[in-house]
Amino acid sequence: MQDTTKSATNKNLIPGATGDWEIIVGLEVHAQVASKSKLFSGSSTAFGAEPNSHVSLVDAAMPGMLPVINAECVAQAVRTGLGLKAGINLKSVFDRKNYFYPDLPQGYQISQYKQPIVGEGEVEIDADGETITVGIERLHLEQDAGKSIHDQHPEYSYVDLNRSGVALMEIVSKPDLRSAKQAQAYVTKLRTILRYLGTCDGDMDKGNLRADVNVSVRKPGEPFGTRCEIKNVNSIRFIGQAVDVEARRQIDILEDGGTISQETRLFDPGRGETRSMRSKEEAHDYRYFPDPDLLPLEFTQAYVDELAQHLPELPDEKRARFMKSYGLSPYDASVLVAERENADFFEAVAKGRDGKAAANWVINELFGRLNKEGRDIADSPVSAGQLGAIVDLIAGGTISGKIAKELFEIVWTEGGYPADIVELRGMKQVTDTGAIEKAIDEIIAANPDKAEQAKLKPNLLGWFVGQVMKSSGGKANPAAVNEILRKKLGI
Repeated sequence: MQDTTKSATNKNLIPGATGDWEIIVGLEVHAQVASKSKLFSGSSTAFGAEPNSHVSLVDAAMPGMLPVINAECVAQAVRTGLGLKAGINLKSVFDRKNYFYPDLPQGYQISQYKQPIVGEGEVEIDADGETITVGIERLHLEQDAGKSIHDQHPEYSYVDLNRSGVALMEIVSKPDLRSAKQAQAYVTKLRTILRYLGTCDGDMDKGNLRADVNVSVRKPGEPFGTRCEIKNVNSIRFIGQAVDVEARRQIDILEDGGTISQETRLFDPGRGETRSMRSKEEAHDYRYFPDPDLLPLEFTQAYVDELAQHLPELPDEKRARFMKSYGLSPYDASVLVAERENADFFEAVAKGRDGKAAANWVINELFGRLNKEGRDIADSPVSAGQLGAIVDLIAGGTISGKIAKELFEIVWTEGGYPADIVELRGMKQVTDTGAIEKAIDEIIAANPDKAEQAKLKPNLLGWFVGQVMKSSGGKANPAAVNEILRKKLGI
């Protein structure tokens, strides 16, 4: 396969015994459609139910049972395509992908092959110090298989069909990724877009988002090498590890004079290695053909336009708006828009306030504490209203930054309204210049040598500021302290 994509930057090359190597990565991401019922039946998609309790006659492939398309799953696929800036195909076809496995009761999977519902699109990612556009080749709808269970009895395997028939979107990227970090950034960005759209919850722990990772290596500028597919990688961290491990395995083989066999492999995170599942020769000939029980899927451009009108603001657009409206740095804006709930929380804090100050408190204080305690924004003990009130108290000069952190701790552990806490506990900032001046005079009188040194070396002023703040219990207004100190010391 000839390369039609851009060349990698030098920093992505891997040194080897025979020169530098370049990694080529493409991803097939399987995202479970956010829908209460399955793709072709009315059975529930709820997670965690008793085995085989969410199975209809269609899901179990009982003779004579016909599939009926779930219109919401179609709408979710179209919304996703629009969010990926992709072309929407007004006519698509469902095919039968034929293979045998115990958890596939029909003996085939209903999928889409040559005529998918969504065509080419793109996703922008930030990785390796640059912005990269990753091409989307296609998105198609398909039904999930069931689940084989091998660890409950040494002599038997069991089959749970609760997942059988659950709607999946398979999102296939072009081979535009050149490092493990880029692969991780791509899946992270894709998951964020899906969550903003509400088309997939992106919960990788439950298997609702997983990836088949295609990896090959080559010398820079040469045609693509033989790729291997690593199946069902279910975490962002493992995706990165799988890319690095598989690339190194292939490089070692090639530098020893061997060749790469096209095959399907599994990643073992415990051993930090990939191992073979089946070779190309053993791979299935799926014998795709149009499903005779399902007519071609057709809808109008008006239907697509109606869905497009109701799309939410997506991460890239929200990031650009945060930078423009609130004066945020690209980094801070990216952190805030990574999850829709986080972005909404920030906007509630920032409303009518200084955006940079709000972002600083949300990112550094709130997110820092949430991460430390393993919580997400929905479980935050400090509400947007409470955090906004703390920002107001600082902006109004009622409390200092130091006192604000103590106040945040009180609100986090005990609750309450910040202004009331400040009043009841006497936490107000001292702005009385007379009181501040008195404290400064006492400290200068006690440290005449340092006072003389500060006149010659103004950077020593910080020591005096610290002493005044300490003597006032952190309540003295820092700006007033600085101003009075400079006058007293003639700086």
